[in-house]
Amino acid sequence: MGTLRLATRGSPLALRQTELVSDLLRAAHPGLDVEPLVVRTQGDRDATSPLDQIGGQGVFVTEVEAAVAEGRAEAAVHSAKDMPSLMPPGLVLGAVPRRADPRDGLVGATLAGLPAGALVATGSARRRAQLAALRPDLVFTDLRGNMARRVAVAESGEVSAVVVAMAAMERLGWLHKVRDVLDPVDVLPQAGQGAIAVQCRADDAATRELLAAIDHEPSHRALRSERAVLAALGGNCTLPVGAFAEPDEMDETGMGLRVSGLLASGDGHTVVRITRQGDDPEAVGVAVARALVEGGGAAIEGFDGLLDALP
Repeated sequence: MGTLRLATRGSPLALRQTELVSDLLRAAHPGLDVEPLVVRTQGDRDATSPLDQIGGQGVFVTEVEAAVAEGRAEAAVHSAKDMPSLMPPGLVLGAVPRRADPRDGLVGATLAGLPAGALVATGSARRRAQLAALRPDLVFTDLRGNMARRVAVAESGEVSAVVVAMAAMERLGWLHKVRDVLDPVDVLPQAGQGAIAVQCRADDAATRELLAAIDHEPSHRALRSERAVLAALGGNCTLPVGAFAEPDEMDETGMGLRVSGLLASGDGHTVVRITRQGDDPEAVGVAVARALVEGGGAAIEGFDGLLDALP
């Protein structure tokens, strides 16, 4: 059946996710040869600067997308949460395998067990704002790097706790290191968290057909809706924003989504959360974005002016 090249970052987590996609493809298409093509991204080259200073969302994606657009690979494997909400021309989301745990977790301590003034490490404005709203006494420090470095910082005692993505810990086999799992009711996940996005060229019918076999429709629909929230709020947003879609258990068609969104001030003093239901992923995502802005988000610094720009 030939060879399918998958562009990917070279971090242990990215390679593990590419391995999972490769296994799914080989199982769906016996005889297919799948090979990784490792690409070094801007986010890999600069592993210390805060993300909002080097481009925010996209710093782990752009060079990987270019490998596909230029024909050096047939498809790309991304952590969906790293992808800007606007797809580059000529590329499409070919598959979203079944989503893993979308929640955040803590390594080093439980949230309730953190003493007053405890130092918590995270490079995410979204996580910092929501944890500050829950525990105004906490102190935060920025932390970037691969998962091994983050876990090592927590275990060294350098900080009291490090915030991690549960899906990443699961895929690396490190769930035993997690001390606390944060309920989305308290800490809303980032759009796409826990999902793997497999991207390909829009005009590559053969690759699109191969990828369709590993697509999990409920996960794909949820990701579409979460990305629509971000797109309506301006696309590449480095401010505290969260979006989480899940099946609406009250919907009799089986296609309904329950979509929650969040806008917050950086210090966590203002947090706006909205939930909407609907069966059109993009439409309900836009409805959530509009409700967030109209419900108080427009008053948050950095989000002013969004109301006029909403679709």
